[in-house]
Amino acid sequence: MRFSIWPDSSRPFSEIAELVTHCESTGWDGAYLADHFMPDVSEDQVGGPVLECWASLAALAAMTSRIRLGSLVSSNTYRHPAVVANAAATIDQISNGRFVLGIGAGWQRNEHEAYGLELFDVPTRSDRLEEACAVLNLLLRNDRSDFAGSHYTLTGARCDPKPLQQPMPLLVAGKGERRTMRTAARFADEWNGWCTPDDFRQKVEVLARHCDAINRDASMIRCSTQALLFMSDDAAWLDRHRAQAVGRPCLIGTPAEILDQVGDYADAGVDELIVPDWTMGSMTRRADTCDRLINEIAPSFRQS
Repeated sequence: MRFSIWPDSSRPFSEIAELVTHCESTGWDGAYLADHFMPDVSEDQVGGPVLECWASLAALAAMTSRIRLGSLVSSNTYRHPAVVANAAATIDQISNGRFVLGIGAGWQRNEHEAYGLELFDVPTRSDRLEEACAVLNLLLRNDRSDFAGSHYTLTGARCDPKPLQQPMPLLVAGKGERRTMRTAARFADEWNGWCTPDDFRQKVEVLARHCDAINRDASMIRCSTQALLFMSDDAAWLDRHRAQAVGRPCLIGTPAEILDQVGDYADAGVDELIVPDWTMGSMTRRADTCDRLINEIAPSFRQS
């Protein structure tokens, strides 16, 4: 199992860079950034700063040397897939072949309304994502590409230079069983979705059925998920968080309890566990928590 960190893009870039370089130096496998421009809040709520995903990933690519870097995930509604392909290839060049192109259909309504971007209905978003994945794979893997879809068109199109990785991993995120996971089965090298262990096990079965339908080996697709982390030796602190309805899959407990919970994910078939830093507090506490996870938990799930 790989272990990756997901820094909060509302923090100053200096803090994000400090955490990512710390995680690289201590043995973490990857770092991901979300693709948003503002917090997901209503009009009557005050938002906050959010660093742009692709510019931040390019900067991190130049600052690091080993850790994988990826978008989790780029919204297909924000950029033409040809723009995304060229940006991804460039970051892969900058990183010397460490980039993971994560893409999803898009969902955050307030961003689309603020910038006048069309969100589309769910079926149209699904159609556009499927075509975008086809376009991305063509541009990133072929010298020249033609494509005539309902939403995107390529005519003798090139993406040059190509990524150093061949193929560069395409990660498709989303838990929609009928469309998104079918798209992942067709085009993805990796699939991601927020899941509990039980949910993950069921989703992987759905992915396998879609792969069977097109005679693709499902084991060729790596599968990842994420969970918020609340790890401490303070029983009272843990009890407070256990009592709160977080609304996301969580790892909550002492290191011994977290070990068992990560074991449940491993048993469900998780190839990569992604841990947001959103619940970890100050930079010092974030570094300490990351160190405990990578030193006390991760070795039990890594191949020797």
